[in-house]
Amino acid sequence: MNEPSGPARTLFGTHGRSFQRNLYVYPVLSRRSGGISIGVNLNRDKSCNFRCVYCQVDRSESCGKEPIDLGRLRDELAGMIDLVVSGRLFEEGKFRDAPQPLRHLKDIALSGDGEPTACTNFDEVVALCAEIRRQRELREVKLVLITNASLLHQPNVRRGLEILDSSDGEIWAKLDAGTEAYFKQVARSEIPFQRILDNLAEAARARPIVIQSMMMRIHGEPPSPAEQAAYCDRLAEIVAAGGRIKLVQIYTVARSPTEEWVAALSAVEVDAIAESVRRRTGLPVSAFYG
Repeated sequence: MNEPSGPARTLFGTHGRSFQRNLYVYPVLSRRSGGISIGVNLNRDKSCNFRCVYCQVDRSESCGKEPIDLGRLRDELAGMIDLVVSGRLFEEGKFRDAPQPLRHLKDIALSGDGEPTACTNFDEVVALCAEIRRQRELREVKLVLITNASLLHQPNVRRGLEILDSSDGEIWAKLDAGTEAYFKQVARSEIPFQRILDNLAEAARARPIVIQSMMMRIHGEPPSPAEQAAYCDRLAEIVAAGGRIKLVQIYTVARSPTEEWVAALSAVEVDAIAESVRRRTGLPVSAFYG
């Protein structure tokens, strides 16, 4: 896959979660979606149970913990859909440079400045987004959950996933490691790596999922051959347990990370890892550089 250049590279590399006066909803030109993704930020307080070394979120300031205002979220999401579908978004600032083939709405993504499934009324948010999608007859627009998979076992999250499934939704789940040691180094979380793997396997048994994996240099070193092999083994284990993996997305650092000793891989390195995963697992793999 070719790297973007010029205005397109700037657009793809800019995924800010603020837009006008919105609290929750923001537009992104997304390479992985192949067009416009409407993001729904469920973590304005910036709390997260991971502290990923590559995260670009500044957690030094917090908006304070508060419940999601479902009425405001409804209004913001409806307004953003109108803005994209009408084409008015592409009269706004950076979106004027959006390539013509990508000027269409691809998905509504539940994401955030933290782990979206940590939202206390997560199931209600999913239900609201699904209802707006149905009302607007956005049959070709996916409802996507972008998650680190740490909380997929919780009851309110499972309820939300059932709603997601009934709306032809999709889970894009993070898996950045093959071993416990590397997981701890990258995610810097107290959550056991096995919980992530168990949740991924359970989710994939219930519906096909997409795996998203960040590959990077840490202190100048890319993932070792042994770590890459272990990562492929974890994917294979999910499949062997009856899980369905629709796609593996291999990508690298595109924005300034939390730690200065984290850096992007080259396009050649990303492609090589993607080809190795494809060959070792037999799964469909896409490579992205931002």
